[in-house]
Parts: sequence; structure tokens; C-alpha cells
Amino acid sequence: MSEDVAVGGLDTPVGRITVAVTQDGLAAVGWGRRLDSGRLPVVDDGVRLAPVLGQLAEYFAGTRRDFDVPIDWRHVTGSASGVVLRTLHQSVGFGSSVTYGELATLSGTGVPARAIGGIMGANPIPIVVPCHRVLASDGLGGYSGGSGGNGLEVKRWLLTLEGVLPPTFDWSPAGLAGA
Repeated sequence: MSEDVAVGGLDTPVGRITVAVTQDGLAAVGWGRRLDSGRLPVVDDGVRLAPVLGQLAEYFAGTRRDFDVPIDWRHVTGSASGVVLRTLHQSVGFGSSVTYGELATLSGTGVPARAIGGIMGANPIPIVVPCHRVLASDGLGGYSGGSGGNGLEVKRWLLTLEGVLPPTFDWSPAGLAGA
């Protein structure tokens, strides 16, 4: 049997996300309307997509803290990257965060803290494998999620949703009217 991928999308408060799900599990989450499925043929499989899109919708609505969809780790390149991302997925839960250095130590791979940022930037399954929870020792660090160069705003939004960061004051006229 040849492998295929089901691709579907979801509008969220931080923009459109697209997911790719193989027969083994979630293989990719991307920002925007397109997602490179590589050389795998794309199929229309709502049954395969429904759990992933449903759990992501619940997360963005603030009603889900943990994802329990299967993940297809075969599309993570590099053995050290795979170990680091699996460690992140298994060890850093909703509402918590780690620094690049702490994740380097947790993973036990010997990958230096400065290289953890590159692994986070190449994470093919953001949000579910929560690279937004990895911070620099002196602040937010970077984030390649989002579209149109708004990665740090997306990271702030996700961390605020999870309670890691406090909500910011709304300085708009509507926000001031409610104050």
C-alpha cells in the first residue's frame, strides 16, 4: 500500500493553519493555506483530519490543554532533532515553558543551547509539539510560526492563552472604554 497524506485547514485567532496527516499520524502543521506534502499524494480524508482539526480548534478556544493525536515522527529530519522534539512534546506541558538551555539538558543529546533554536525553527509540527514554549534565557527568543513575519506576536498570543504570559492591556478605544 502506498502512503498518502490528508491535508486540511483551520482558521484560528492567529491566522489560518494547515495540517498534514498520514496514515500513521500528524506529520505537519503549517501557517497559511498551503502545506508542502512532499512527494506524498494528497487525499480527501475527513475521518483522518477530524481528530487533529477538532483538537486544534479546542486548543484555540481555550478548552484543550493536551493533544492526544498520534504523531508521525518519520518526517522529522535528524536523530538529535527528533530526540529534542520528542523531549519537548513529552516534558513541557500546557502553561509551562523552558529555556533553550534547559531543553538542551533535558534532551540529553549534547546539542548546545544555541542549536536548540534551529531545531525549534525547523519543527514541522508546531503547536502540538510546542516549540512556542521554548524561551531564550533573557526573553521570548524567536518564533517562526505565523505568516507575514508576525511570529513573535503569535508566540506571545499562544503563551498568553496558556497563562505563561499575563494578558496585555488593550489600548484600543474599545479596550479603554471597558476599563
